[in-house]
Amino acid sequence: MLDITKIGTYRENNRLEAKLATGGLPESLWETYSAFANTYGGVILLGVEELPDKSLRIQGLLDAEEMAARLRTMLDDPSVASENLLSPGQLRVVDTDSGRIIVMEVPRADQRLRPVYVGGGLYTGSYRRCGDGDYRLTRAEVDAMLAARR
Repeated sequence: MLDITKIGTYRENNRLEAKLATGGLPESLWETYSAFANTYGGVILLGVEELPDKSLRIQGLLDAEEMAARLRTMLDDPSVASENLLSPGQLRVVDTDSGRIIVMEVPRADQRLRPVYVGGGLYTGSYRRCGDGDYRLTRAEVDAMLAARR
């Protein structure tokens, strides 16, 4: 479990992604959602910035509750994400000394649901996580996940 009080000791990796999100929901959020769902799962932190030395710092969000509500609605829209994998407790607003942030715990999708894709495009919106980056799945990788559903 992630200890928010120790945020400065964490680094982005194959299970953790920080997004500043002070200007609203970043488009790259959805690529990370797909990537975590299709690999090992992971935690997306909104309102947290990655500093030049790769450490993380809470910046906070002014409208965290509104942003979380918008996220919940968007997750149920199949044109945004093919599957909403989050249970209610996996998307929450957390109060910290430095401001409010959103913690989004994305589980690994069941094999029968993979690949989880975003933007309505199976072959253009399916991602995987490698290190601290999200990478579009190749056509062959998507086809392999589809074949494994059976």
